[in-house]
Amino acid sequence: MTSGNPENMSKHNKENSDERFPLLSRTQDEKVVTDKYSGASFHGSVFNLSCTIVGSGIMSLPATLKMLGLVPGIVLIIIVAFVIESSIEMLLRFSKAGSAYSYGDAMADAFGRIGKVLLQICIVIYNTGSLIVYMIIIEDVLSGSTSKEVHHAGILEGWFGEHWWTSRAFVLVAVTVVIFFPLMFFERIDSARYISVISVGLAIVFLLVVIGVTTFKLVDGSIETPKWFPAVTDSTSFLNLSTAVPVVVFAYICHYNVHTIQNELADSSLIQGVVRGSLALCAVVYVMTGIFGFLLFGESTYTDLLSNFDTDIGVPYSSLFNNIVRISYAGHVILVFPTIFLPLRLNLDGLLFPSARPLALDKKRFVLESVGLVLISLVGAISIPNIWVAFEFTGATMGGLLAFVFPASITLKDPHCIATTKDKIVSVSMIILAVVSNFIAIYSNLRSLLS
Repeated sequence: MTSGNPENMSKHNKENSDERFPLLSRTQDEKVVTDKYSGASFHGSVFNLSCTIVGSGIMSLPATLKMLGLVPGIVLIIIVAFVIESSIEMLLRFSKAGSAYSYGDAMADAFGRIGKVLLQICIVIYNTGSLIVYMIIIEDVLSGSTSKEVHHAGILEGWFGEHWWTSRAFVLVAVTVVIFFPLMFFERIDSARYISVISVGLAIVFLLVVIGVTTFKLVDGSIETPKWFPAVTDSTSFLNLSTAVPVVVFAYICHYNVHTIQNELADSSLIQGVVRGSLALCAVVYVMTGIFGFLLFGESTYTDLLSNFDTDIGVPYSSLFNNIVRISYAGHVILVFPTIFLPLRLNLDGLLFPSARPLALDKKRFVLESVGLVLISLVGAISIPNIWVAFEFTGATMGGLLAFVFPASITLKDPHCIATTKDKIVSVSMIILAVVSNFIAIYSNLRSLLS
């Protein structure tokens, strides 16, 4: 065994530290300031990535099964999970070949500065849309919502009646000031690991209540036979089915946090296991939520499942179960905030100030960008009343690019000549799937809005 001198060992340790914390010197996409940090654990990383995935998309999955039918809906949820795993695997493999420590670096390695800027723009738009959706859900849960001229009372409205301080705008502003503003100051995603554990746990509580209520009604014989396959009667109904694809894709996207989690792992080689474990967990939760949510409400399933939990659901202690479901999921969505907000802030900063010093070292810039992004999301949430509209347009545009088109394009560009024939076939298939389905979805959405 040979030994190096202290200077060489110090240099080697610094290089290893830089590899795990590239934000110190290599990139503006992610900025981590750390002292005496030993790295994130495998389980903490799984929960952080799972928290990134299981956000608001879960609430529209029962409506997806209502649209597609039970069998095609379940198949779509599972297939998208495998396709997402394949796109992340290719992204990480080509990132490693190009010594890229972020999604933006991988795009820059393949397409230069313009590729990185394009990615940053997409992440900023996509994550801003995600935060708006989260805030809409919180408005719906606490203050109620109106869908097709039918009003669904929120928790506060049900408890205290209609007052100015139970209105959607006021409640959302209060939640933003009291909860979101404190949560926006995380500088490293691993700092949110315990919050992510609680967040995923609350989502499971929501799921268990839905399963329990559905099982009770199945035994009671009050569940209607579900629609197994869609009813396609004309070209318009066929086009409407395609809008389900971007909604499911939206529910799985986590690409913008994968590199950050890998960089913070104590052993970065575990990232593939983290990705597979998170996707497997989320796929099970999604399938179970879709099945039992659709079985429970059938053709009465709303695009936002929480809207179904404001009336008597036909079981003892119905009001109690309704409140448990809505409060647990609202808590989950609130605690997802840091895992979505961190990459949003970092990519916006990298886009606006690519040559500036790390964001974590400039507190004024850090605070101004954080407050600005929260306020933009707040205004958007108050202005967009329907969660389905936000899902369809965000998923159909930025979601397809982040999940399929960009990873596939990096693979096809193959700057380091490591792509296999299988990689190229899969990549072309991803791009075709994304372009065709998203074009049809956007066309269908615009047509329905204008009609």
